[in-house]
Order: sequence, then C-alpha cells, then structure tokens
Amino acid sequence: MQTTALYKTLGLAFGAMLMTACASKGDIDSGAGASSEPTATEQQADGNGVNAAGVNGESLQAQAAEAQAALLEQTVFYFDFDQSSIKSDSKTALMAHAAYLAGNSAARVVLEGHADERGTVEYNLALGERRAMAVRRFLMANGASADQLKVVSFGEERPAVMGSNEAAYAKNRRVEVKYQSR
Repeated sequence: MQTTALYKTLGLAFGAMLMTACASKGDIDSGAGASSEPTATEQQADGNGVNAAGVNGESLQAQAAEAQAALLEQTVFYFDFDQSSIKSDSKTALMAHAAYLAGNSAARVVLEGHADERGTVEYNLALGERRAMAVRRFLMANGASADQLKVVSFGEERPAVMGSNEAAYAKNRRVEVKYQSR
C-alpha cells in the first residue's frame, strides 16, 4: 500500500516535470541569421532616457539610510486595550531600531512601558512591564543584545494625554524607546 502511494507520488512529480519542460516557448537562436540591429524594445529603452547603467549605488544607499532614519524617529509604540502584543504596523520601525542597535553596540535604550488609567495601580505597572518586555524580546530577536536594553514600567503614572476617553486611553497605552547618551 505504501509502495503504491510512492509510485503515484513519483508519477505525479514526473508528469509535472514533463509538462513544465514541454511548456517552454523560448526559441534558442544559434546565431544563424541573427542581425546586429537593435530590436524595437532596445531602441525604445534607449530613446526614453532610461539608462539602467546610470543608477547610482550611492544614491540607493543614501535613500536607504534616509528611510532607516525616518523609521528610527518613531519611538512611541501603541498597544490595544489590556494587550501586550506588538501591533503589525509597529514592527517595521522596531526592526529599524533593532538593526541600529545591532550595528552600534555602544548604544543603550530604555524601554518605558505605560498603561491607561483603567485598572489598579499594580495591574497597570505589570501591564506596562509586559508591554516593554514584549518590545525587548522583539528587539533581541532581531539583533539587539540584552545589555543594550533596560525595561522600566510607569504604569498609569505618566500619561501622555490627560483625559478619560478612548482617544486619551489609546495614547497612554504605549512603550517609549528612549536612547541614552553616555
């Protein structure tokens, strides 16, 4: 019974390879009868001012550095109510922070965890710490070292926005990434 299944699998794999090989439409030009005149596509590429040889690697690196710097400017990461999981829209900026920390071993960061005013003081301190630890784990998984990261929880004690409405609560559920100077 196992042998039959093996033969069927091999037969299907061979059939798929055969179909793929037969589906090729490209002609191989042996050079006989080939002209040295540029094709219409080549002429169009030359005529439109698009020059692939003109792309400068330094400008691409500069653009990448600018994009990295823009991501590093995002230092506040928000969380859903009563949650400590990192939102998907925060991951790109956190990856940039992790890459920066991985490339700069002298850099140090304090991760400040915060919560909104709902819940007890003790619960909010613990929630702020869970949020900061989630960011810490993410940064470490992406290249930062443990000795570069310090976690502090302020719970509800340092609100970013005063108020008792959902807009204020949303701004207070956060982790702030603060770089330390030596």
